[in-house]
Amino acid sequence: MLYFLYEWLSRGGHEHVPVLNLLKYLTFRTGMSMLTAYIVAVAMGSRFIRWMKAKQGKGQPIRTDGIERHVLEKSGTPTMGGFMILAGLFVGSLLFADLRNVHVWVVLGITAAFGVLGFMDDYAKVTKQTTAGLSSGQKLVAQFIVSILAAIALIVFAPKSQMTPGLETSLVFPILKNLVINLGWFYVAFAAFTIAGFSNAVNLTDGLDGLAIVPVMFAASTFGLIAYLVGNYKFADYLNLHFVPSVGELAVVCGAIIGGGMGFLWYNAPPAKIFMGDTGSLALGGALGSIAVCAKHELVLGIVGGLFVAEALSVMIQVAYFKKTGKRIFLMAPIHHHFEKLGWAESTVVVRFWIVAMMLSFVGLATLKLR
Repeated sequence: MLYFLYEWLSRGGHEHVPVLNLLKYLTFRTGMSMLTAYIVAVAMGSRFIRWMKAKQGKGQPIRTDGIERHVLEKSGTPTMGGFMILAGLFVGSLLFADLRNVHVWVVLGITAAFGVLGFMDDYAKVTKQTTAGLSSGQKLVAQFIVSILAAIALIVFAPKSQMTPGLETSLVFPILKNLVINLGWFYVAFAAFTIAGFSNAVNLTDGLDGLAIVPVMFAASTFGLIAYLVGNYKFADYLNLHFVPSVGELAVVCGAIIGGGMGFLWYNAPPAKIFMGDTGSLALGGALGSIAVCAKHELVLGIVGGLFVAEALSVMIQVAYFKKTGKRIFLMAPIHHHFEKLGWAESTVVVRFWIVAMMLSFVGLATLKLR
């Protein structure tokens, strides 16, 4: 919105105002989006948490078949803290992003839709006081429908790349940068799987205080840089990347994710005063998945978000193996609970997982230069 203001005032002959000129720089708007989102999330904090406690009563139900001490330590903690993150994300993005950009609206649309779905799930859990909200089938169907619509919107309405014809329906490989496979309309299914799959992977990771939000911020930082580079013709050409017109504007959205995440972490740091809930985890996972699709770095998302992928795989492997043999591979899934069962302190698990996520982000960035 402020970008529109800058353009309108510039046409009126106010280019000489230094503050207004700053708004034309993507890096400045990204930084301001981050700061704004942080301020919004922190400002909501205490009052929002008190309101959630009053409304939710007993707070988020805790699994009784899980880690025993969680029932004692975490009972009564309110959920739906994802609203704090999303409030900062949307305020920061809407104020500082170019709102004519298709990529921005696709990512914000996915984020909002998945946030609503997560809220419905959280609401069902809190009102029924059960750990089972919406069924996994209901959530998956809704996620895939929204993701398919978003993928079609990108193919039809997003600016086309002149450097790589057909890029909008193609799968691009990291390192092997000349390997591009045009999937045609099958790409819609692949993009939907990426968005919905990553959304659920982040959701499964959100099981300990601060565990999910910091890796989300690492991933957002990485993809903010990736979007900035592939959306800039000179940088994309220098790094031998596939230029994606106008996708650089998603750096502003990534900045807002980081800022909102930092504001939420202020209250979610152990011991958490509020949980993110599906409201936040499904929305943030969907946002990162859609940003990767927009930037044509879907496979790099599997590297940068490798921690989330491992968490999701641990659940799928555990369920499949148990159904076949009646035995378990992990002491408990998702895998962060396995390490708790081994005797690791919660803070140890969280910090070590943060380190893994940070290292994977560096590996993902390295693919930009490796060929």
